[in-house]
Amino acid sequence: MRSEVVTVQTGSRPTVRDITREAENFVAGQGDGLLHVFVPHATAGLAIIETGAGSDDDLLTALDDILPTDDRWRHRHGSRGHGRDHVLPAFVPPYATVPVLDGRLALGTWQSICLVDTNGDNPTRKVRFSFLPG
Repeated sequence: MRSEVVTVQTGSRPTVRDITREAENFVAGQGDGLLHVFVPHATAGLAIIETGAGSDDDLLTALDDILPTDDRWRHRHGSRGHGRDHVLPAFVPPYATVPVLDGRLALGTWQSICLVDTNGDNPTRKVRFSFLPG
């Protein structure tokens, strides 16, 4: 298995950051297999969604509806409502696996691999790409 960690800047506000290009670069020339993407953080997740047509903003809006940034959370360090960031990975898991065929991601036409980060207190994230050859 080949594995590599990349650093991704997510900024100081909730964001959906497309990391498909980084994933494509990692698997280029690798043949057939599986790409496993993992975020080693307690407050971020990965989603395979369409971006650029509003779906990324819709996802953040839906997460705000399900996990509001208010004082209901028992986990209370960091900025207001930060406890919801620790619940996020139960809804948006910290991993995704994508087939790789002939060194190319086998994603659908409108699918992108996205890092979902609602935690503005941590603007820098690590993402681990691991390739398991077929």
